[in-house]
Amino acid sequence: MNTARPTPGGGAGPATIATTGLMLFALFFGAGNLVFPPVLGASAGAHLPAVLVGFLATGVVAPLAAVVAVSTSGEGIVGLARRVGPRFGALMPLAVYLSIGPLYAVPRVATVSYELAIRPLLGLAGVDAGHWALPAHAAVFFTASVAVAARPSHLADTIGRWLTPALLALIAVLCTVVVASQPVVTRSAAPDYAAAPVATGLTRGYLTMDVLAATVFGIVVITTLHGRGLRTPRAVVRATAASGALAAGLLAAVYVGLALIGERTPGAADDGTALLRAAAARALGDWGVVIFAAIVLLACLTTSVGLLSAWAGYATAAPPALPVPARLRPHAQLLAGAVISFGLANLGLRAMIAVITPVTLLLYPVAITLVLVALIDAVAPGHLRAAYRVPVGVAGLLGLVAALAGFGVDAPAQLLAATGHWNDTTGWILPTLVAGALGIAADLRSGRWGRTASGH
Repeated sequence: MNTARPTPGGGAGPATIATTGLMLFALFFGAGNLVFPPVLGASAGAHLPAVLVGFLATGVVAPLAAVVAVSTSGEGIVGLARRVGPRFGALMPLAVYLSIGPLYAVPRVATVSYELAIRPLLGLAGVDAGHWALPAHAAVFFTASVAVAARPSHLADTIGRWLTPALLALIAVLCTVVVASQPVVTRSAAPDYAAAPVATGLTRGYLTMDVLAATVFGIVVITTLHGRGLRTPRAVVRATAASGALAAGLLAAVYVGLALIGERTPGAADDGTALLRAAAARALGDWGVVIFAAIVLLACLTTSVGLLSAWAGYATAAPPALPVPARLRPHAQLLAGAVISFGLANLGLRAMIAVITPVTLLLYPVAITLVLVALIDAVAPGHLRAAYRVPVGVAGLLGLVAALAGFGVDAPAQLLAATGHWNDTTGWILPTLVAGALGIAADLRSGRWGRTASGH
């Protein structure tokens, strides 16, 4: 039974903030959140603080801003993207939902849950993890995901009150034991970490996909707060900001702890799953590995449930012009997403990362720009237009250059690099900021900043 109620003044009470924040943390904390921080710790060498600055910027601060942006508009990525234009409003959400759904994020959580949970358990049981193990795990994992996602009643309370505290407690024990008992392993920083630590951290933060996920999960938070009795936009924004701040603080603490584990665990610096397995075995013993595996499996399953549910809801309501079978019912969309995810999960984690990295270089600049303009629009007394179209267009164009370079088409990137002010991860930022200023100036000149309007 839900006992959380708004405060007499119409705001959210501490129980609501805590439960919602813990739920949001659990939704974000999936596969990449486990895999990438230990790699940072093992690969960065003396540059770890600078790498973490970049990683936390795109892996924590940007998702928090995205959640707040969604709450100010009352809409998800579909509503925000529509402010740029109708075509963009149709294609951008499709790309986001595919990348955080069945084409990458969902199969990734299945693969990582296998590497961190099932594979170590098979090893403890003396069972050889042959070629059959990953497909068998993926089949069971997605069957369970579909079963839970089809009936998601009270899932938020279950996550926020039980799963997240257990997960946080176990990670706290693991981090404390490893940091207190293990010395730092001497390693040289990997070339990209040494050459551009902040930019490398920014890129690794991209790969958590949390800004993209925030544009979807923000709606989940709003719905949850509405269920707690919060109705006014101001109360929802305040409660979302407070819940998001709690989730962001927890994410940052966990990321730093996991990075410190990677820094102190011997093994291949580029294999986060192996580093975590080794750390759990050394610090907690066999029973610790069992408990850690169970929590990881549940955390990844919860993320899979949330993302598959989001995909099914979007695909069911997608415009007919999009290449999505919108005539299918939600349960059929859910099943279709799980089947696609099952096939991709069996390619392995490294293969999926190699394919999706260029895509994130395109989507992340656009999503971050869209979120920042939405935050500005929330305080503007009118409704902006050029401030959306101009910087989002620039971010998209420069993101496309970086994405093409990731796929091996590097002529445009080389042309920009000749200016001496371009790299594929952060080169879009300054031009997009300039474009944003020009867009705001155009809206000021046209009177849109001061004009009261009912829509975009």
